[in-house]
Amino acid sequence: MSVVKLKIDVSGTVGDEAWRKLKQYDEIQSAAFGPQFGSSAGCKHPANAPHGKGEWIGAEIRLQTPLLAQYAVSHYLEQDRVLDADVIE
Repeated sequence: MSVVKLKIDVSGTVGDEAWRKLKQYDEIQSAAFGPQFGSSAGCKHPANAPHGKGEWIGAEIRLQTPLLAQYAVSHYLEQDRVLDADVIE
């Protein structure tokens, strides 16, 4: 199993809207999003208010092989809200 870590720009969106609007890579085994995967800092706004400028939250994508993980990195980096994507395993 290979893992891709994402850094997603959430500024101007509410909750997990930025994550839900990403086009997911077809070959993923599992995907998860949240501050447990990294963040710019704890959100200091109400849950129903937009994230501030510069805020980002991490995500983790699991794929079957290292080659699929490399293709997934390219797929995610083409999307506007993805700031960074790296294979970690």
